[in-house]
Amino acid sequence: MEWEVVIGLEVHAQLSTRSKIFSGAATRYGAAPNTQACAVDIALPGVLPVLNKGAVERAIRFGLAIGARINRESVFARKNYFYPDLPKGYQISQYERPIIEGGSITIAVGDQEKVIRITRAHLEEDAGKSLHEDFHGMTGIDLNRAGTPLLEIVSEPDLRSAEEAVAYAKALHALVQYLDICDGNMQEGSFRCDANVSVRPRGSDAFGTRCEIKNLNSFRFLEKAIEYEASRQIEILEAGGFIEQETRLYDSDRGETRSMRSKEEAFDYRYFPDPDLMPLRIPEEMIESIRASLPELPHAKRSRFMSQYGLSAYDAGVLTTSRAMAAYFEAVVAEVGAAHAKVAANWVMGELAGALNREGREISVSPISAAQLAGLIARILDNTISGKIAKEVFEAMWAGEGDADTIIERRGLRQITDAGALERLVEEVIAANPKSVEEYRAGKDRALNALVGQVMKRTQGKANPQQVTQLLKARLG
Repeated sequence: MEWEVVIGLEVHAQLSTRSKIFSGAATRYGAAPNTQACAVDIALPGVLPVLNKGAVERAIRFGLAIGARINRESVFARKNYFYPDLPKGYQISQYERPIIEGGSITIAVGDQEKVIRITRAHLEEDAGKSLHEDFHGMTGIDLNRAGTPLLEIVSEPDLRSAEEAVAYAKALHALVQYLDICDGNMQEGSFRCDANVSVRPRGSDAFGTRCEIKNLNSFRFLEKAIEYEASRQIEILEAGGFIEQETRLYDSDRGETRSMRSKEEAFDYRYFPDPDLMPLRIPEEMIESIRASLPELPHAKRSRFMSQYGLSAYDAGVLTTSRAMAAYFEAVVAEVGAAHAKVAANWVMGELAGALNREGREISVSPISAAQLAGLIARILDNTISGKIAKEVFEAMWAGEGDADTIIERRGLRQITDAGALERLVEEVIAANPKSVEEYRAGKDRALNALVGQVMKRTQGKANPQQVTQLLKARLG
């Protein structure tokens, strides 16, 4: 039997407010345990929540960006469950009337685009954190995260592979950063995913029993967890078993999911409207003001890069992965000219991205500025250095040795373009390599490359390879 995987994602994006959603406590990451939890966060008797306007504004920005309906009136509810890191015994969330409903995100998988529908996005508070590793035989509780504002974004079950799920998560990750509503830092828990996975016979309209994989905080883990879980479910069904609806965790060390607890349904949480919070009513002028402030969004920027700079869909997609990378690329193009946008794209996606990945850096803290990279590209375009030498210059720039011009002069890396000097070298190489000359004249074009390589070797890579090629062709006839 052929099986189809059905996936829906619930993404928790931590909103970029300086204070929590219902209190004035700070949301900074990395503070000492329990130093950023105030009386409201730890639920002391008599305290009352006060809604953070900034969290509401950020939710509206997201809703407008995905073409969703912004509910002019929404309600906060109490989601009841008992866990040590939830001081109140309930979480303030939204259930029946969330702030955002509907909308969609377009993803690209290979050469194909697919629209993924959004069910809802609602505001809620985060819980604290249980620390199991630091205390022998005990569990510690850090309530710094309690009350941190989250936007939970729930997709329809439109995803059909781990690859699609990762593409959707990456598109969402880019969008919340473009909108400046979430920093997207997955290592710090600012952006994390729960994946609902089920399988069904291909062609069936009925959904299978789903399992939820909690708190996936990297795209690689998301992909591996879904692949493993789908295979696990298929193996059980093909053996004649059945799938139990449950919540599972992904063990990255063993590359497998394992059971955590039975999966709760909505009625298990006994939702009811929070009596301490009035319904949230959003004025029309607030929505229109936020709409007017929206930046150019990833899909629009990708289309513009293709039309304005003549880039391929792939190149435009990579360069618009983050707002910072797109801005860096455009800053380089502003220096070298739109006619050389493809060259700029190759350097940003190639040497620069590779160096950033090796050191785990974000492009916003690149040791090489956009102006400096443009300066290096300019020296390639005016034939001061070859592409090969440019890579040596790039490494020196990355190491902090200065700009391209300084390094080229200090190391004596200027290309040899003097026709007379190159003609003499070409004659020497032709005389020293009669076999390659004979092969080229016999129609073997690769022999020409060998001769060019010999000239480049004699000049330590400083000759202009295009000029050398032309001289060799002219001399050999």
